[in-house]
Amino acid sequence: MLHEPRKSHASTLTEAVAEAYVQGICFKTGPPRRLGVELEWLVRDLHDPSRPVEPDRHAAAVAEVRALPLRSPLTFEPGGQLELSPPPAGSLTECVEQADADLALVRASLSAHGLALMGCGHDPRHPPRRFLADPRYNAMEAYFDRGGPAGRSMMCSSASVQVCLDAGHEEPGPLGYARRWRLAHLLGAVLVAAFANSPLRRGRPSGWRSTRQAVWARIDPGRSLAPADGSPPRTAWARYVLDAPVMCVRCDDGPWTVPAGITFRQWIRDGAVCGLPRPPALEDLEYHITTLFPPVRPRGHLELRMIDAQPGDDGWRVPLAVTAALFDDPEASETVYRAVKPLAETAGSEPAPRNPLWRAAARDALTDPELHAAAVACFTAAQGALARLGASDALQAAVADFTDRYVARGRCPADDMLDPPPGKESRS
Repeated sequence: MLHEPRKSHASTLTEAVAEAYVQGICFKTGPPRRLGVELEWLVRDLHDPSRPVEPDRHAAAVAEVRALPLRSPLTFEPGGQLELSPPPAGSLTECVEQADADLALVRASLSAHGLALMGCGHDPRHPPRRFLADPRYNAMEAYFDRGGPAGRSMMCSSASVQVCLDAGHEEPGPLGYARRWRLAHLLGAVLVAAFANSPLRRGRPSGWRSTRQAVWARIDPGRSLAPADGSPPRTAWARYVLDAPVMCVRCDDGPWTVPAGITFRQWIRDGAVCGLPRPPALEDLEYHITTLFPPVRPRGHLELRMIDAQPGDDGWRVPLAVTAALFDDPEASETVYRAVKPLAETAGSEPAPRNPLWRAAARDALTDPELHAAAVACFTAAQGALARLGASDALQAAVADFTDRYVARGRCPADDMLDPPPGKESRS
């Protein structure tokens, strides 16, 4: 059951209250019934994608897009990326139809300004450039700049297909929340590899098939790595939240404070003594959670955040369909869990996405034999599950085509971008 964080009233926190609150909201259990997707797109010139979009032109287009009668919440990321988040749907078909309807309106509006949506995990040509200057992004940029350029690249140059799934049953089993949590971190590497679609940076191969994932792996580990494995999921996530560094402290009438090296737990313990303007309240804890970016984030439901934005107008449908099938069909979920469980040995003890398994997924994609074998098993299981989930013939055909074109051949969309143009193949 996909949930939104509840509103709260200002109150000073203790560690016990904060930990209990996080444990109470991170996994909302019950039968998986709803599905969501958040689609990020780069905004590019319709006729010449290599041409940078001028800020005034972008702002004029944004103003008109914001006025559209959309069912989906629409936001813009710091680098001007457009994000569409359809409401949670009761079925895969409904989820696709809602997104399609709103995307058609958005594309038509952008086209009138000579702009288009581009599905790519990381800007292949241009350096990071921030369009939005609000307090959150000012603070975020200041925070990430302390650790190098990866933060700005993540903020301004990346785009993804984010799939949102119900947490699952409280009880153990293929659809139990603890199993789905573990499955997400193993299957996540397979999804990175199969849908890698960002091999270029500033017009040249970056050395990674998913440059986006490589960038995310380089930002602040206290907020981008997965929680340490071994503890029950609720316990692990609550500890992770409290031990993550505070990115910023909001202020209504001035710049936000951007502390250095202070965890939320320290802020609770020391209050204003640690250099922050006041002790934290529950609202600060809720906001702090929104500044954490692990590959799988529990927000009552599960947010899978590792998939690159896909090429084409409807390429996003395939990762959505495959992920939904593998998690929400009990037969497919059990089959896939057995297929990806051996990947834990390759991952080792390091958390995703900095462990060897996730690095191989981002760098080598399905040229890695182990990931290729796992992907074949996963996509085969997904194709069997989609009919049971009532997926349309067109969606089943799209998944089958992707499987034949990429997965069966050990390829991913990034390989299309890396292939030499016809007639320019290297000669031995």
